[in-house]
Amino acid sequence: MTSVHEDRPVPPTRQDEVAAAGSELIGGPIGRWARLGGSRLTPVRVVALVTIGMFALGMVQKLPCYNWAWFQGASSQYTHACYSDIPHLFVGRGFAENLLPYFDRLTGDMNFLEYPVLTGLFMEVASWLTPTGGTIQYREQIYWLVNCGMLMICAVVMAVSVARTHRRRPWDGLLVALAPAFVLTATINWDLLAIALAAAGMLMWSRGRALAFGILIGLATAAKLYPVLLLGPLFLLCWRAGKWREFGAAALGTAGAWLLVNLPVMLLAPEGWKKFYTFSQERQVDFGSFWLIITQRTGHSFQVENVNTYATLLMLLLCAGIGWLTLAAPRRPRFAQLAFLVVAAFILTNKVYSPQYVLWLVPLAALALPRWRHLLVWQACEVMYYLGIWQYLAFTTSGDKRQGLPTDGYHLAIALHLLGTLYLCAVIVRDILMPERDVVRRDGSDDPSGGVLDRTRDVFALGAAARPPRHAAQQVQGPRVQWGTHQQRGSAALD
Repeated sequence: MTSVHEDRPVPPTRQDEVAAAGSELIGGPIGRWARLGGSRLTPVRVVALVTIGMFALGMVQKLPCYNWAWFQGASSQYTHACYSDIPHLFVGRGFAENLLPYFDRLTGDMNFLEYPVLTGLFMEVASWLTPTGGTIQYREQIYWLVNCGMLMICAVVMAVSVARTHRRRPWDGLLVALAPAFVLTATINWDLLAIALAAAGMLMWSRGRALAFGILIGLATAAKLYPVLLLGPLFLLCWRAGKWREFGAAALGTAGAWLLVNLPVMLLAPEGWKKFYTFSQERQVDFGSFWLIITQRTGHSFQVENVNTYATLLMLLLCAGIGWLTLAAPRRPRFAQLAFLVVAAFILTNKVYSPQYVLWLVPLAALALPRWRHLLVWQACEVMYYLGIWQYLAFTTSGDKRQGLPTDGYHLAIALHLLGTLYLCAVIVRDILMPERDVVRRDGSDDPSGGVLDRTRDVFALGAAARPPRHAAQQVQGPRVQWGTHQQRGSAALD
């Protein structure tokens, strides 16, 4: 018996043709006799430094808005593609007046803060660090800078967590750090807080710490709703593997952490607390969704209740398909693959797609499909959408000038976003159905991010998966490794 799980990192330039080609900028691919691990710049440290550098580059991209476009005219921040919610909501949600989120009623079109509790706390802490003196423009600028500093920490946590989740693939963290959409959208909103917590939770699960995973997912759900979706595929995987105790710990940790954060506000300021949930239900069809294309192309205005119903039914239908895939695939899918699919399903069916929502998928994509070619195709589509929405808003706010992207062009940008996400989903489904195509499993790995699921035999499956497999996926390189119902637990049998 020989273990195929060695401690040496997998050099991406030996597995990925795009990474190999890109490495020519820094001297070419790692050679056969290269001495790895002899530098203080470990892969994880490199990922952290690159993340900080790319985050800073994204801040530079927002410089025209920081200097003047946020404060002069409606369309300038759109024509320069540097919009951010952060400075506008500093005033619009009462932080400039030291109002307490959820407790103090706001004036204007929003009577309470429409963000989950942990995000509201994040925004409030940033306001504490913002000076009370000076002009309102100066305070908005400083508030944005303070938030950027806090969000940069979240970005590093996100990228480092991805780098450490697959022990032998730390360089996959660069797929997160170098993602163009990360650079462009990191400082639009506060999504990175929830994303960092969810990525850290994925890391904890990969280390077999189910309760810690649940606590982090609960905190992430208290900052943004989508992380709770990860419990769905985890339930199915634990069902197939018979790991009910671990799933129970994860579910209890999630519920407990979410309640710990929400319960005080829920009891003391119930009207303000529920604003996020009522706003999500009452929100009309909005930017980025295929619902908007249908509405604007046909002239038919959907009732919000009907859209909520249709979107929920579509989401449930896609989740049923993911469930069947989980239980009937020839090998148990990897956790990251299913996590990407379920969050992508939520994004595709939702009635709104803000440009920063792409960040929800970036760390999951790096874990589910660490192939530069596929991810760059998807990122190109997302960059086109990023430019499209701002130019469309410039068109709608520029009056008689009509500068920017008309409605038909914006519909094309939405279609590119949808097609790019569907493309990545299709490749991941292919890898699940044909595990020999999965680059993560080529070295004999089973599910490096699966924690207790990794190299565990199935106890329940559907269809052909319920019958004993003759062998696992053929390996492009290295030995053939057999996992599955009748294979050994925790070790690999080599031919």
